[in-house]
Amino acid sequence: MRQRADVRQYWRANVRLIATLLAVWFIVAYGLSILLAPQLNQFRLGSVPLGFWFAQQGSIYVFIILIWVYARRMDALDRQYDVHE
Repeated sequence: MRQRADVRQYWRANVRLIATLLAVWFIVAYGLSILLAPQLNQFRLGSVPLGFWFAQQGSIYVFIILIWVYARRMDALDRQYDVHE
């Protein structure tokens, strides 16, 4: 039974991590790039309006960072639950 509880906790932590990272991605990709774009366009990043920058490149950068965070956090989870390679 102990092993079954550990597996359940491992997957619960995994799903919670995925849900959190997807929520961050949604907020950046949808919230900053679409909903808040007119307000963000008042500011500039170099010569580009900030809302446009988030829509074109910022959400991609955030996605790459989220992939890195996911890989690092999953390595830690794998070691914590002794399922690492």
